[in-house]
Amino acid sequence: MNGQVSVIRDDVPWALRVGDVIQPQQVVVTGADGYAEFQVADGSHFEVFQNARLIFRNNQGDWRDLLDILIGKVKVQIEKLGGLPNPNKVRTATAVISVRGTVFDVAVEDQDDTTLVYVDEGQVEVRHLLKPGDGRLLNQGEWVRVFRNQPLTAKVVDHGAVMQRALRASMDAAYQAALNNSNAGLKGIPGGGSTGGGGGGTGVGDHCPSNNPNCSAPAPPPH
Repeated sequence: MNGQVSVIRDDVPWALRVGDVIQPQQVVVTGADGYAEFQVADGSHFEVFQNARLIFRNNQGDWRDLLDILIGKVKVQIEKLGGLPNPNKVRTATAVISVRGTVFDVAVEDQDDTTLVYVDEGQVEVRHLLKPGDGRLLNQGEWVRVFRNQPLTAKVVDHGAVMQRALRASMDAAYQAALNNSNAGLKGIPGGGSTGGGGGGTGVGDHCPSNNPNCSAPAPPPH
């Protein structure tokens, strides 16, 4: 992780450090320079980029509900379990994204909760949360944008990988900005608060991005 990354505990933001654990139903917030990668116990992981807000496992009654994304960009990689499908769901205010083992990007783009879903690998199903109807199956290189007050539109095949390049450019720029700010000694957490330590129990532990040579983190705790 780099930059401003916090978890909300009792309505107070606490700065996260590499190796900390977040609990189900906790809110993760990143600042304008924030970036973090979280490791899940099953080997899956997700990256959170700048100015994002999400809830980890908001529905404790269903272990398949991984994230509720309120705003911002997230990249998710779901690992299969012993070669078998690993059902997970990512939710936004307008969409439900169901996956079994794949890599995909989700961006909640504005105050109208418009959701963009792009598939890097594998296949996902996207359903409109507010408008009943059939879902859309997206394969590698396909994307769909979900609007609050419109039925689900047809998927788009990105033959030229234009959308992928745009998403990756945005995310790479956000990560590089966070890294530069971190190396410059900029610290802090969104909204104030105190520095928090690691927690116990179930959750996810942070680990170092592969392209950050300055980061050293312990292995995720056992669950």
